Amino acid sequence: MYEETAPRTAGAGRRQWTGLAVLALPTLLLSVDVSVLYLALPHLSRDLGPSATEQLWIMDIYGFMIAGFLVTMGTLGDRIGRRRLLLTGAALFGLASVLAAYSVSAEMLIAARAALGLAGATLMPSTLALISHMFTDPRQRGIAIGVWMSCFMGGLAIGPVLGGAMLVNFWWGSVFLLGVPVMLLLLVTGPILLPESRADDAGRLDWVSVALSLATLLPVVYGLKEFAAGGTQDPVLPGAAVAVGVLFGVLFVRRQRRLANPLMDLRLFSSRAFSAALAVLLLGSAAYGAIMLFVSQYIQLVEGLSPFRAGLWLMVPALAMVLASVTAPIISQRVRPGTVIAVGLLVSTVGFLVLSQVDPTSALALTVVGFTLVSLGVGPFGALGTDMVVSSAPADKAGAAASMSETSNELGIALGVALLGSAGSAVYRYQMGDLRVADAPGQVLEPLRESLVGAVESMADLPAAVTADLLGPAHAAFADGMNTVALLSAVLFTVLALAGWAALRHVRPIGEDVPADTGTEPSPADHRASERPQLAED
Repeated sequence: MYEETAPRTAGAGRRQWTGLAVLALPTLLLSVDVSVLYLALPHLSRDLGPSATEQLWIMDIYGFMIAGFLVTMGTLGDRIGRRRLLLTGAALFGLASVLAAYSVSAEMLIAARAALGLAGATLMPSTLALISHMFTDPRQRGIAIGVWMSCFMGGLAIGPVLGGAMLVNFWWGSVFLLGVPVMLLLLVTGPILLPESRADDAGRLDWVSVALSLATLLPVVYGLKEFAAGGTQDPVLPGAAVAVGVLFGVLFVRRQRRLANPLMDLRLFSSRAFSAALAVLLLGSAAYGAIMLFVSQYIQLVEGLSPFRAGLWLMVPALAMVLASVTAPIISQRVRPGTVIAVGLLVSTVGFLVLSQVDPTSALALTVVGFTLVSLGVGPFGALGTDMVVSSAPADKAGAAASMSETSNELGIALGVALLGSAGSAVYRYQMGDLRVADAPGQVLEPLRESLVGAVESMADLPAAVTADLLGPAHAAFADGMNTVALLSAVLFTVLALAGWAALRHVRPIGEDVPADTGTEPSPADHRASERPQLAED
């Protein structure tokens, strides 16, 4: 039974805000580590000579491990202590970063990336749970989570810029060493600035549930990634992987219902704010992840910018998201969070509609403006949705709730790239299916019909005249694919705005007191105190 206690509302001081800065650095680093490897892959491939399969594992094993272990690590932090788990993960991340930087074989690098993913899974829910524990005033907690979210999302855009600068001046392993000083700083300052917190009487970790959660998430993420990589042409393996994951998911849920101390407390879903926020995070991340992939490729492959210059252009949307993530909790102190989220989603819808009009003759600014509007509207649901999820849970379940929030983001991005990305790729392949160029060798036409990325790689040694004839239709087909993804995302965000507002319209502004006997639902930051009796066992 969850013990009912009054919420602490003391304002945060200098120590807490300094601690937030310490927690923000590894959060920023984790998202940078996702995008920076795309630049380093060609360089490390020349040195290590990985096969095509090994290259895929180098890229994907990091995300697999994070997605698979988030739920386990969030709950483990509740049991052994969130600061303790955070510092353990920081030490592992630093050591794995050194191993990755000085890898002498593809197998060694894959193992190091797996260790990085495992460490990342300990860091993400721990940082968010500690923020929830440190900032007990609802208004301050909303702002702190907004800062945390802006670092997480902003790192995806900073990665190419930072990685490009490192690769120009150093060897490929330098991109991994970025994490070492950050983790050393966390290990030194963490025991001083960060409080320890853990659940009371949380019970032992159920290892059968851990195995079932891994058997659920890993096949699903693998199947979605295979769909995104062209699995729609041969859907048997990715479809089977997803089906296996769903089967184990059913077994996982059944076991959680029977346990006194489950790995994932399904009673949290009795909170409408909790469930609705998770749904918005999942579906919103799906559309954003898909369009971010297309926009970043469009700027580089169609507009012809280098990864470094493309990263500079993408800093504009990243700054817009940071601004929205930080200001949304402040606005939600006066306006209901559901309204702020819905308005943000509609702003993103306008951005998607702008991107649906982009073609190879458009100015680059049109693409950046469209993606900036999308990012501006994504910030509110990222910050406020995360706040709702974490604050709706009892204090004893902060780590578990944080892991569910992060798992929704990870699965959402994988889902969006797989489904919406596949839709865009299908449009490209349809447009290019009948392409015939007399002077082009056959080994070029096949990659050209598959994807623009394959086309560019296969035409490096062709004459400029032939390349121009081939790339013109390919650029137009890729733009049509991006337009399709943008239109589908606009529809999804419109529906999500209406449904999200309907589900969250009774959630009060952050920090507002609950009027007596009005039936009004508490603000997300107050759910921890007000909803705990609903979660208690009879």
